[in-house]
Amino acid sequence: MPSARRPHEDPAGDVVRWAAFSCLLVPVVLVVYGTSFGGAAVATLGLAAVTAACRVLLRHSEKAGRSAAAVLAEDRTAAAQRGRHSRAGAGTHRGCHGSGGMSPHD
Repeated sequence: MPSARRPHEDPAGDVVRWAAFSCLLVPVVLVVYGTSFGGAAVATLGLAAVTAACRVLLRHSEKAGRSAAAVLAEDRTAAAQRGRHSRAGAGTHRGCHGSGGMSPHD
């Protein structure tokens, strides 16, 4: 029986987890292939700094996306409440040129 896969609920978290995994794997590979422990440590610190910065940017982007979606939802709700042919503002009438008397063209 195939397992049912649910959609990823946190794609940014997946990216950060893979980045953290690479922060652990890269120094090991560097040491195995002859790089000094000091060089591997510097590479680890650099990768950790880049990973942290990317995590902050991803979280900020997600938060901005959620707030933009909320604004769009509010706009759609307000438009639906106004109705199809509704106009903005009270007292606006079609064909009414003003409250004054007769125009020079009458």
